[in-house]
Amino acid sequence: MSPSEQLTIDRGAPVLAGVAVGAETGEQAARRSLRAQVARLERELSAIVADGFPYIRAGAPTWASTGPSLLDLERLEQLRDQLAGRVQELRRRAQERSEHELRAQELLERMKLEPGRYKFVRLPVTDLGQRGCGVWEVRPRFGLIGMLAGWWELKLSSGCPLATGSRPSATPATRPGRPLAP
Repeated sequence: MSPSEQLTIDRGAPVLAGVAVGAETGEQAARRSLRAQVARLERELSAIVADGFPYIRAGAPTWASTGPSLLDLERLEQLRDQLAGRVQELRRRAQERSEHELRAQELLERMKLEPGRYKFVRLPVTDLGQRGCGVWEVRPRFGLIGMLAGWWELKLSSGCPLATGSRPSATPATRPGRPLAP
């Protein structure tokens, strides 16, 4: 077969021996349709996870793969149905997260307007959909005096605490001002 014949066969134009070359069987059409649906669901799943990261994670797929293989129609339908279920679950979780962030934003606005009404309330910035370690907190201005006087203010913490690990304690032989023991 010459390259030009192969191009025409790939395009489905010629008819050889009364059978149209490139004509699809019902199974091939169903397989192509299922693969397109699986691809669309995978794109949607990826988009949901990417938009909601790190609060929404897809988790491990529920199907087991032993390597490359050609899936039959039944397995393709199962895969599509599993993906549709996962997409629906992640949509629900994304909606819940969105509502949680909206409620947190509304609480922050109320805390800004009336800090005295929300004494010692803490609101992490992660609840607002932001990254970092900061926390919005209503504290008394000037400590105990401010608390007794009713002077409350909303403050944003400076961020993540410093890393403090266990430090090796100085042994008596290595303390400053002492010579090392021989």
